[in-house]
Amino acid sequence: MNKHFYPAVFTEEENGFSISFPDLEGCFTEGDTLDEAYEMAKEAIGLYVETKDNKFDYPKASSPKDIKLKENEFCMLIEFDELEYLKKHSNKAVKKTLTIPAYLNEMALEKNINFSNVLQEALKREINIK
Repeated sequence: MNKHFYPAVFTEEENGFSISFPDLEGCFTEGDTLDEAYEMAKEAIGLYVETKDNKFDYPKASSPKDIKLKENEFCMLIEFDELEYLKKHSNKAVKKTLTIPAYLNEMALEKNINFSNVLQEALKREINIK
């Protein structure tokens, strides 16, 4: 999971900002303030990716200097951290069945070990997630 950077075109509106992404066709959002608009832009990229197939191929990002802007527009790079987005929005528990030797099961039960916690922590370590 990587971080991706996409230029976003912010258009100043009467009551805030509308945002479009030249490289993500059909991806739009808006915000009342610049801070809110920036956060909404990150969320919009995540929602856009979610609507695509499981293996979304991120398009190459345009250079902000190549984007033609109108008088009431400006361009900002938006950082999209796929892992952070998934942690925030895809935290639903998934049941897994696994097998372990009986003696390990007995020893773990005696020590009141939470199997789910141990597995989650081991998986995070194994794939280098903090």
